[in-house]
Amino acid sequence: MTVTNGNRTVPVFKTADGGVVEFGGHLKELFPFGKGWRNLNHGSFGSIPHEIQAKYKEYQDIAEARPDQFIRYDYKKPLDESREALAELVNAPAEGLVLIGNATEGVNTVFRNMTWAEDGKDVIIYFSTAYGSCAKSIDYLVDYFGPDRVSSESIVLDYPNEDDEIIQMFRDTVARLKAHGKRPKICMFDVVSSLPGIRFPWEDMCGACKELGVLSLVDGAQGVGMVHLDIRAADPDFFISNAHKWLFTPRGCALLYCPERNQHLLPTTLGTSHGYEPRTVKRFNPLPPSEQNAFLTNFGFVGTRDNSMYYVIKDAIEWRKRVCGGEDRILSYLWKLNKDGAKLVADALGTHVLDNSKGTMTNCGMACVALPLWIGEKGEGAASIDGVVPAQDGDLAFQWMLEQMMSEYNTFLPLFVQKGQRYWVRLSAQIYLDLQDYEFSAKMLKDLCERAAKGEYLQAAK
Repeated sequence: MTVTNGNRTVPVFKTADGGVVEFGGHLKELFPFGKGWRNLNHGSFGSIPHEIQAKYKEYQDIAEARPDQFIRYDYKKPLDESREALAELVNAPAEGLVLIGNATEGVNTVFRNMTWAEDGKDVIIYFSTAYGSCAKSIDYLVDYFGPDRVSSESIVLDYPNEDDEIIQMFRDTVARLKAHGKRPKICMFDVVSSLPGIRFPWEDMCGACKELGVLSLVDGAQGVGMVHLDIRAADPDFFISNAHKWLFTPRGCALLYCPERNQHLLPTTLGTSHGYEPRTVKRFNPLPPSEQNAFLTNFGFVGTRDNSMYYVIKDAIEWRKRVCGGEDRILSYLWKLNKDGAKLVADALGTHVLDNSKGTMTNCGMACVALPLWIGEKGEGAASIDGVVPAQDGDLAFQWMLEQMMSEYNTFLPLFVQKGQRYWVRLSAQIYLDLQDYEFSAKMLKDLCERAAKGEYLQAAK
């Protein structure tokens, strides 16, 4: 069986008996990767199967055939179908789930709608592992309103941490702020943080926020399609997750969930559009009347833009059921490959995986492994064969390794530095990868670390 993808006819993988596929490297042909490219970093930008890409382009063609009819009227049916399919997947009330461009947009939507008391006591709490753009959203609010109106408090994590230790750090922070006359208003935290890429105890954090009277803003950018999500059970105040990272939808596709009790707190989309209801005047809305609640109407149409990536959410979920055997089967493979693959890489490098005593930090599709390469001088736990780059060359060597991955090895893996002293790598599991890909990663990383320790990056800088 084949499908048309642009100007190409591409295969649709099927087993001999018509059952679901076996996961592993042979599934790379189901995705539109370039010849020779090994996609080891699914966690940053995701990817889509050929079938979903073809469906995506089909919706674009439908919109272009009769623009006014589709953009004004017909768009609601596929939008609602996808919204409801996604709500069922994450067990969320459909009337509280809307579709947005990405997690950063969702975080900004929540924060830009917040009001801050004039007494200056409101505090935004976040963790030091927050994604950079989301942390900067908090910085902007403090800069814009001034620290005398709203302030922020970062809880510094020094991984590995136990889950209950993280929750206690939050409780202690809230108690300390209240003791100093402050009002902890909202706390932002991850489902799975980006760098380092590790599972966060987000469900327990939602419970702690509710108990302490703090609004919970869950940045689940790394979430749906990679971990089990039960929104009804966790009951966050605001929840955001990118579908384009792990659910196999086109990029620019995310969910924003807001329970009915909080929908009045989000009166406008980030770019205010026709769905906004002014308090003091009556404005003409050129869109057809809607029977949906004000929240869904507000977010259902936000200016003229291509929303085709939203329409195929339902198709991506169906593909995962039909071809892959469903979410449980996918997640079981991801989690096992993640743990086994990360250990393989760590053993090959003579280092270790970033995890806590209960192994909860790697209960997802990503893991972080220490590299045998240090900055300035070796630290605690270093092996005798580990390499070192001079402190002044830390950034130079860092960028050189990233560039060599792409130019020489036809792949990419995110690197980061812990405590300003040691290089680490983030690994991503996926159904089109297997342990051979982790063996490749281990060899590449070992080669790059040895070359960096010898100063090869200095030759490239000349």
